[in-house]
Amino acid sequence: MTPQRHAILAYMLKTRSHPTADEIYKALSPGFPSMSVATVYNNLKLFKEVGLVRELTFGDQASRFDGQLHDHYHVVCVVCGRIEDVEYPADGRLPVALLRQEVLRQTGFRPLEHRFEVYGICSDCQKAGRSPERPAPAADASADEKPRRPAAIVPAAEETGA
Repeated sequence: MTPQRHAILAYMLKTRSHPTADEIYKALSPGFPSMSVATVYNNLKLFKEVGLVRELTFGDQASRFDGQLHDHYHVVCVVCGRIEDVEYPADGRLPVALLRQEVLRQTGFRPLEHRFEVYGICSDCQKAGRSPERPAPAADASADEKPRRPAAIVPAAEETGA
């Protein structure tokens, strides 16, 4: 494994920020001055194909990536675009099997995956008095890539009740 690939994977496994490829590049490029943004995109594509990261899509905005592969949901700030993981219920057992059973019962559809996000205003934006009508100053480049609905795909777990 190349040092760049290792660094990208390590970054994805430790971060909770759901970064874009450009954000990963900006974070890692000081340590790898010869690394290109294409290297980051290519490695993320590979990691996605082999199941090491999950791609989160938000309409026509830049994809974000999640290195946490267990079943979980996301909260998305409508002001700054921050995304955080939510474990529901808090003990880590998601009612995915019950949801799939109910969808099948009501509609006849056999669910393969589902999406669920909660949209709101994060604590930092609340403290700063920001709202969708009064967003943060445009100095933050990530503000241009604020997620919009629909968002993350969360694959359905196997029929284990987990």
